[in-house]
Amino acid sequence: MTQHLQRRLTSRLITFMALGMAIGAGLFLGSASSIQLAGPSVIFAYLFGGLMIFIIMRALGEMAVHDPVAGSFSSYAHRYLGPFAGYLTGWNYWLLMVGVGMAESTAVGIYMKEWLPDLPQWIWVFGSAVAIGTLNLMAVRVYGEMEFWFTMIKVVTVVLMILGGAAMIWFGWGNGGHPVGFSNLWSHGGWFPNGMHGMVLALPIVVFAFGGIETIGMAAGEAAHPERNIPRAVNSVLWRIMIFYVGALVVIMAIYPWDQLGTQGSPFVTTFAKLGIHQAAGVINFVVITAALSGFNSTMFSGSRMLYSLSHKGQAPAVLGKVNEHGVPTRSVLACLACLIIGVLLNYLLPGRIFAVMMSVLSFNTVWTWSMVLIAHFSFRRRYGKTTFPLRVWPLSSAVCLAFLLFVVVMLGYSPDTRVALYVGAAWVVLLSVAYLAFGIGRRMSVAATDASMV
Repeated sequence: MTQHLQRRLTSRLITFMALGMAIGAGLFLGSASSIQLAGPSVIFAYLFGGLMIFIIMRALGEMAVHDPVAGSFSSYAHRYLGPFAGYLTGWNYWLLMVGVGMAESTAVGIYMKEWLPDLPQWIWVFGSAVAIGTLNLMAVRVYGEMEFWFTMIKVVTVVLMILGGAAMIWFGWGNGGHPVGFSNLWSHGGWFPNGMHGMVLALPIVVFAFGGIETIGMAAGEAAHPERNIPRAVNSVLWRIMIFYVGALVVIMAIYPWDQLGTQGSPFVTTFAKLGIHQAAGVINFVVITAALSGFNSTMFSGSRMLYSLSHKGQAPAVLGKVNEHGVPTRSVLACLACLIIGVLLNYLLPGRIFAVMMSVLSFNTVWTWSMVLIAHFSFRRRYGKTTFPLRVWPLSSAVCLAFLLFVVVMLGYSPDTRVALYVGAAWVVLLSVAYLAFGIGRRMSVAATDASMV
């Protein structure tokens, strides 16, 4: 039995893995909430938020090209900030992946009930967990190819919506031959109908829409030719997401006044319906289910690889560091699957509340992960200087981005709906810290954890 992961992921597969995590139900169904807060200025919020995420990804990419390891930001925090920082970052990210996995599997159950309302929600959650768990037990390239096709469905849907909407805007398709134009973007209160305050309130929602793009770092340990494929994936994935998000929102708000969006369901449904696709609701329901399965698939991958990395640093049971003949950490996959089964129980007990609760609570873990990437990168650059894939305008770019993430934390505390994320996040960090001291994890660091080839 081999002891190491295998490098089977190409640039194409890594790019689509990151796209799959970042393009999800938040775009197809949740975009209306950010539009209602900011109006057309949500476009500027996405552009600014995208710039901040690009800084984070370039910092992560620089470290990943120099040292392509499975534990990614946990391993970098361990190496450049100390074992305790790596331990907290790794377990925080693992909890994030398990929690998002529960939320995504719950989304599958919610939207399957649109078609089969008589079946209980938890059955679909259980079925999706078993299916995705089985997929992740296969060779990593099989996982990557499946994620590619999951993501392709979403990408094609967004592109068709943008192209169809553009035809309506310029040529009047679906509008009796009368071009719609772009005047709706500024004719209903201007670009900032709710003032700068509205755009600022929308920023946290916008930022979390990009959540999952850090999967590129998690895939580095299994990337073929990481020195070439990681930079390609980092540089390409963000501008693609920006085109999809910003392009889709520009088209939607050009066709419909921003203050009417969200009153008739998903903006995508109303746009496709106006183009003459009368089964639009069913189409989008299928796409959202696919999006949820895609996100679930990626969280299982990332969560299992984080457990694998933690075990090799002596911060998780050693048994989780074993891989099969295909280089898959099967025991880590099964451990994640066992925890995700808890989501089945929660769906049985609280079918109407689990999705919103999980997504709000996990905001803290997302900000923690991104912040640790930037802080570890500071130490990395002080040690090695500029490398072959440097973050531009460093350290100013990192300082601005860290200030922005601090602002996001303040906004989490400002809103009563998301304040629970700070409470749960703080409690989780305290619990991890107690476990670190009580079980002597800091004293039991394995020799492999300090080796230069840290996995």
